[in-house]
Amino acid sequence: MPLANYTTSVEAAKTVGEIQHILVAHGAREILMNYGDDGVIESLSFIVNTAHGNMPIKLPVSIEPVLKIMQRDSKIPNHLCNKEQAVRVAWRILKDWVRAQMAILETDMVRLEQIFLPYMITPDGKTLYENMVDKGFYLTEGKD
Repeated sequence: MPLANYTTSVEAAKTVGEIQHILVAHGAREILMNYGDDGVIESLSFIVNTAHGNMPIKLPVSIEPVLKIMQRDSKIPNHLCNKEQAVRVAWRILKDWVRAQMAILETDMVRLEQIFLPYMITPDGKTLYENMVDKGFYLTEGKD
């Protein structure tokens, strides 16, 4: 089965707007688009108010892995295997994920904190997931 959304023609900026709309409808505030040096949107940062206070979140997209998968997949035509298409595809996939997560949230099966915990921005500016990778997934600084 080919990669989801590989044929999309929806520009990343439009998809980012759709994601913002979904997030705002579920309590996100102060949404910021983060751009790379090449002018491509790399992530969305936003604040959600939780029972534990304001929670800063950063939702990234990784374009290069998407492009590599597209290039490897023989079912995806070569004319679609380029960075611009990979950007569109990556953002559509993230939108689908956000929409699905919000549907689960609406059923009260999870709390907002559970969905976005790995993406919570810590005081050092990294996400919780990035910090856990740095620590080898130990809750302390390292192995004892």
